[in-house]
Amino acid sequence: MNTAGACHVTEVTPSDAYEILKDPDAVLVDVRTNAEWALVGTPDLGALDKQVMLVEWLGFPDMATNPDFAGQLFSRFGENFPEKILFICRSGARSRDAATHVTNTLGEIGRTAECINVAEGFEGDLDQERHRGKLNGWKKRNLPWRQS
Repeated sequence: MNTAGACHVTEVTPSDAYEILKDPDAVLVDVRTNAEWALVGTPDLGALDKQVMLVEWLGFPDMATNPDFAGQLFSRFGENFPEKILFICRSGARSRDAATHVTNTLGEIGRTAECINVAEGFEGDLDQERHRGKLNGWKKRNLPWRQS
């Protein structure tokens, strides 16, 4: 658990993230863009009786930081603020930035939650041919996902 004002983001593999998400007080936030969700797909947490929270960290097409990211995310929690917030993007970089931002915002407002980045992300790292989805990531690890 982070303390107010502390900036620490834990990183886990997608497989470990899925195990953590079995905890009823853990949520998954996909910070990719609307285009990525529509074209590439999203994690599917239906077997855990959960929904992935979709909140853009960087907006498409200009990729500018969403100035109300934390506000949009926190409004979805309502009175049930989770103990563990997991963040995922394509490869783990944007989600790490979003998790750090949320950790800092939580410290500013005097709340606590464990912010966890899903390293490797949804599609994983680039391989030698500059393709994703072959080395690692949520999809490569055969975790549940779907396309619209």
